[in-house]
Amino acid sequence: MKNTAWLAFEIDRSAKTPVFEQICAFIRTRAVSGDLPEGSKLPASREFAAQLGVSRPTVVTAYEQLLAEGYVRSRVGSGYFLCDLGEVELPAAPKAASKPDPARAPNTPKPFEYGQPDMRLFPHRQWAKSVAKVCRSQPESMLTGGTDFGNLALRRAIADYVSEWRGISAVPDQIAITAGSSDALELCMRTLSQRGDAIGLEDPGYLPASAFAQAQGLSKVHLPVDDQGACLPARGETPSLVVLTPSHQYPLGGSMSPNRRLDFIRWANDRGGWIVEDDYDSEFRYAGRPIPALAGFDHLRRTIYVGSFSKIFSNTLRLGYVILPEPLVPQFHDTFDRFRPKASLMPQAALADYISSGAFYRHLRRVRRIYGQRRKLLLDRLRQDFADFGHFQDHQAGMQLVFHLNPPFHDIDIAAKAARLGVRTPPLSAVCAKAQGRNGLMLGFSGFDEDEITAALDLLHSCFVAETQG
Repeated sequence: MKNTAWLAFEIDRSAKTPVFEQICAFIRTRAVSGDLPEGSKLPASREFAAQLGVSRPTVVTAYEQLLAEGYVRSRVGSGYFLCDLGEVELPAAPKAASKPDPARAPNTPKPFEYGQPDMRLFPHRQWAKSVAKVCRSQPESMLTGGTDFGNLALRRAIADYVSEWRGISAVPDQIAITAGSSDALELCMRTLSQRGDAIGLEDPGYLPASAFAQAQGLSKVHLPVDDQGACLPARGETPSLVVLTPSHQYPLGGSMSPNRRLDFIRWANDRGGWIVEDDYDSEFRYAGRPIPALAGFDHLRRTIYVGSFSKIFSNTLRLGYVILPEPLVPQFHDTFDRFRPKASLMPQAALADYISSGAFYRHLRRVRRIYGQRRKLLLDRLRQDFADFGHFQDHQAGMQLVFHLNPPFHDIDIAAKAARLGVRTPPLSAVCAKAQGRNGLMLGFSGFDEDEITAALDLLHSCFVAETQG
């Protein structure tokens, strides 16, 4: 232990904070202050445990937590080393709980808007490093050099990413960069459907997809959702294209069962139809590994995969992607040629560098940990203080959940009361087409810190109390 910073640390035996978390907090703080520079080797776990007077597994747990958060990297046989400070940022210091402030920043989402990443966690320093690197080495790539499908380096990085994380085997030529997942869904409808064709959409489901179908003159076939996921089109219904969220159904949560996945693949094969898999937030699973993608299950035969960086990285860059079965590649090139790509070329090379450097994966681990803590707070409070008003299913995934209301409460009424207090709780019934009996509030938790969630829950609770008394 050559660096004396390690010798300055002692365990506070009287603190309620677990010992392993005290170790984590010490290393995080010293790394940010510069006392532990980039590349510093952490003490051997056995040696550090002896110095602190704790068990070796406690130190190992702390190191593994820091590895998961992206603060350290490991080398087989060599130990753990601190990452570049630009690769991580500590969360902002806690602030006193207060009422949600609609004016705290322009376009800032209000609790509990769903599907919102917390842009206060954005890794500005590491992103700036990737941008600067591209500006120095290949500045022309930020304005020119991309094909209609986008920057090749980014498509290669995405191919590696989905292979490792989603079980999808694809080459860069099958990947097209889009202006987010909404743009990708619209491109799929333009390419695979003509005015008057039928399209299958989940009910309840994603309203923008329904709006695109409406705008393109498509006939909507509403697919009810049960405990196995979306149901197949009924007899007599003839869509040639369906849009599904099999890994985490939007908005109800839950994953599609293996049998139902097989049923949809058989349906697509028998009809010569296509499945568009909207994999909008699959990275955020808080127990076990992510649910495998349907496109991987299907080996990209009849399934088109849609992914996005808006939920896991930045909702301002507006970048997503679509992964295509090989036979569809020429058709999508034609669509891109007719309508021109909407995705900005400028950030694509930098994003490719950011992913390839490993910084993206570290950021993902970090925000997943933080969102998991926020989710736990929300669930605990709902169980403790809202049990008389409704219930929820814990799917251990996603960026939002649905709180199903008990009679006599109505989601539209409660949502209206909450909105007047600066709290947005979109009613579940508003995203239903024909589905009956859906009565709940959609509560997003990812974009808001624990103080904001606590304050918003207090206000929401007052709405239920007022409804009960009124």
